[in-house]
Amino acid sequence: MATPKKVTVLDYGSGNIRSAVRALEHVGADVTLSRRAEDVLEAEGLLVPGVGAFAAVMKALKDVGALQWIGRRVAGNRPVLGICVGHQVMFEEGVEHGIRTPGLGEWPGSVELLPAPIVPHMGWNTVEPPENTRLFKGIENERFYFVHSYAVQKWQFDVTQPRMQPPAVTWAEHGARFVAGVENGPLSAVQFHPEKSGDAGAQLLKNWLGTL
Repeated sequence: MATPKKVTVLDYGSGNIRSAVRALEHVGADVTLSRRAEDVLEAEGLLVPGVGAFAAVMKALKDVGALQWIGRRVAGNRPVLGICVGHQVMFEEGVEHGIRTPGLGEWPGSVELLPAPIVPHMGWNTVEPPENTRLFKGIENERFYFVHSYAVQKWQFDVTQPRMQPPAVTWAEHGARFVAGVENGPLSAVQFHPEKSGDAGAQLLKNWLGTL
C-alpha cells in the first residue's frame, strides 16, 4: 500500500479551509493545516485556498509570511495548488473597484470583473482543458463548482527560453471566456472549488496528488 502524500493546507484565515482539508483526506492525503514555515516548506504538496477579495487575501498571505514560502516552493520545484482566490493571486494583479493590487506575479494577467449579466458566477460549469492536461485527465468533460465575480480573461505567456514548456491553460465561460485552471511545472491552480465539485473535484485532487 502506497504511503499517503503529505500535504499542508495553508492556514492564513481563508474561509474554506476545513472543506479543503476534508476533501484531501477523502482522497487519501496525509493533511496538516498549518501556517508554520517548516510545515509549508517541507510538505510534499501545498494547497493555497482562498475566498473573498483579492487584496484581502494578498494581505493575509503577506501577514503570515506565505508569499516568500510559496515563491521558495515554486523555485525549488515543490508542488503548489491554488484554489479560487488562491488561484487568482498567482497572477500579476487584481483589479477591484478601480484599485489595483499586485499579486504574486507567477503568471501574466489581470484578475478583473467578469462582464456577465449576473455575478457572481455561482454554480456548475464545464471547462475546456488542453490535451496535455494532468489535472483534468479522465474528467475533461465533467462540471465543476464555481463561486466568483472576478477572473483572468486574457492570457499571454511569452516563452523566452526555447526549452521552456508553456503552461497548460484550461478555460471556462461566464459572460466571457476566462482562465479556469493553469498547470505550470510545480505550480497549478484552479478558479473553481474542487472540494465542492463532487466526484469530479475529488478526481482532480487525486490527479494532483499523483504529481507529488
